[in-house]
Amino acid sequence: MNEAQEITRILFQGFQTSSIYLFYAFGYSAIAVFLYGCYVQVRKYRRGKPDAAWGEFLARFGEMLKTMLTHRTIKRRDRAAGKAHAGIFFGFVLLFLGTATITLEYDILEPLFGFKFWYGDFYLWFSLVLDIAGTAVIAGVLYMMYRRKWLKLPKLDYKRPDREPTDPDYDRSAYRREDWAFLWGFIIILITGFLLEASRLIWLMNDPTVWDYRWWSPMGALIANALHGMGMGPEAAGHFRTGLWWFHGFIALTFVALIPFTKVKHIFTASASLMFRDPMVGRRLPMVPEEQEEIGVKTITDLTWKNLLNLDACTKCGRCHEACPANAVGAPLSPRDVILSLREFANNTLQKKELPDEAELDVHGKDIGQVFMETLWSCRTCLACVEICPVAVEHVPIIVQMRRKLVDEGNMEPILQKTLQSVHKNGNSMGESKRKRAKWTKDLPFAIKDARKEPVDVMWFVGDYASFDPRNQVVTKSFARLMRQAGVDFGLLYEAEMNAGNDIRRVGEEGLYEFLATSNISTLEQCDFKSIVTTDPHSFNTIRNEYPDFGGEFEINHYTTVIKQLLEQGKLKLKKQLDLTVTFHDSCHLGRYNKGYDAPRDIIKMLGCDLVEMARNRDNSFCCGAGGGRIWIPDPVGIQKPSENRIHEAGEIEDLDVFIVSCPKDLTMFEDARKTAGYEGKFEVKELIELITECVEFDDESVDEDADAA
Repeated sequence: MNEAQEITRILFQGFQTSSIYLFYAFGYSAIAVFLYGCYVQVRKYRRGKPDAAWGEFLARFGEMLKTMLTHRTIKRRDRAAGKAHAGIFFGFVLLFLGTATITLEYDILEPLFGFKFWYGDFYLWFSLVLDIAGTAVIAGVLYMMYRRKWLKLPKLDYKRPDREPTDPDYDRSAYRREDWAFLWGFIIILITGFLLEASRLIWLMNDPTVWDYRWWSPMGALIANALHGMGMGPEAAGHFRTGLWWFHGFIALTFVALIPFTKVKHIFTASASLMFRDPMVGRRLPMVPEEQEEIGVKTITDLTWKNLLNLDACTKCGRCHEACPANAVGAPLSPRDVILSLREFANNTLQKKELPDEAELDVHGKDIGQVFMETLWSCRTCLACVEICPVAVEHVPIIVQMRRKLVDEGNMEPILQKTLQSVHKNGNSMGESKRKRAKWTKDLPFAIKDARKEPVDVMWFVGDYASFDPRNQVVTKSFARLMRQAGVDFGLLYEAEMNAGNDIRRVGEEGLYEFLATSNISTLEQCDFKSIVTTDPHSFNTIRNEYPDFGGEFEINHYTTVIKQLLEQGKLKLKKQLDLTVTFHDSCHLGRYNKGYDAPRDIIKMLGCDLVEMARNRDNSFCCGAGGGRIWIPDPVGIQKPSENRIHEAGEIEDLDVFIVSCPKDLTMFEDARKTAGYEGKFEVKELIELITECVEFDDESVDEDADAA
């Protein structure tokens, strides 16, 4: 043996053959338990319904790798936790690869082929890299411990807003114990590993091929020097190493065996959840398969295998809990708790060898593990939870699927049921006759084309609130004036337009949604136009993202995109600049749903306004509370409305003049909130269209004067 080959570490050095056999017995037993646990989890997923998430597998796998390697979803809005997790993740990966490398040589290549490589320079660099990796993991775990124990972040408090303190599953203390067991188990494995390394160095300190190269294991060497300085000699180190070796091995193998049964399985489930993420999640809700007899999710087996995988991917980080507007104002909803309830339910039922009776699989109700009806109806479907989740859990589609079952069984607020009946009867949610949909046009000094009777370049899909609500009609007429001034050839569907169905679908009334969507598509297909424009982000979302599933492929733009182009092209000219301090609220359906962040802000800058952003803006915007049909459901007395929460945030801006919105529902919600929150006379709530109209130069002075008066 040459000198380089002597620079290595001899596995099981100083152990009898019987001890080695015993270790392998423990090792294979741990692997057997691990594999059985994996089998149980896979069996659980297979008990869910099919899911079409397998398409474009290689592209999905590549995107998952990119997300994991960049840690982009974990670093967002919590960089410290992201950095700590990166240290744990990359350190763990290197340690795993190091263990796999040793196994490759010791158990495969050397006994079968007589091939060795784990010595000399390779071994030294190997030792250095793994020491650094282990140190990074310990640092990351220590920060996570500090974060949980001393920072006391509200999002890491598992007390549930949908339960009473007397309920047995109110505080979920078992999760806290699991978290701490995971952290302590992990750190004990790492610390004992370094102590083993240090005791081996002292035990073999008289061997130059060990002691002279000890600084290639810097952490082990530091500990070894400290222990030796405190009087530990080779003989004591040898005895200490033997006992510690068995303790370390037992803890490490137990850790491996328990992976499928504990939080540690997120190593696999989170990766898979990221890989099977739907890029259109929430924006496009799943259709009901033709062969499916029952609608919605009633039992745990009505969830798809991907839904069940999502439940296991959740790491309880609380980011969705923190972002949820319903939770922020005290409603009985936390997206995290919905996911955890369903996960507990799935584990208690689907992990059994035989499935329980269907009645025991019902996820709706008041028992432990079931989800309350009040919880599901509290959701605004704003996608804040989905957007921030670092492991791609798809909360909103699951909640909507469960709502579909509630709607199918008639379990909803009477006022919501009345609204749905009105939509079915009149085609709108305002309870108005279809003939009144375009009544607002009569106040204009010009006629708007009927796109059913003559070709137009642009079809204007107006929407319910913009058509019927008096305050929003002011904005609607202003937009009509802007389109005419710019010379746009546009028209309406008049009474043939029906509610686009976006919120109807998110309420869970899938049958009514399909009726509305197919009716509108049929009407639009009979018209001659090039593109659609709408001032309603809710209509914009469903026509853009969901109508294609029903055969309706149309080019559609939100008005902010169109107006920006008209201003840039000089088709709309500005006569003045506004010297106003303003803030802008990102509508969920324009912003988070469709990434329409820039056009409104570009227009605001063109108008000369001083735009001051609220702390929660763009993808972190705070919902007005109208989404998911909540605009039709009265909020409980005594709790703050999401719109009031948002208005208070705007009220913190010094010398604010105008709170700007770009959605009819936002205008309704925030004008009411400004009054109830006590900000009347302090600043105004205006639609962006109103500010544009104030600045644009109109050819017809009477139109200009009418606009100013409005």
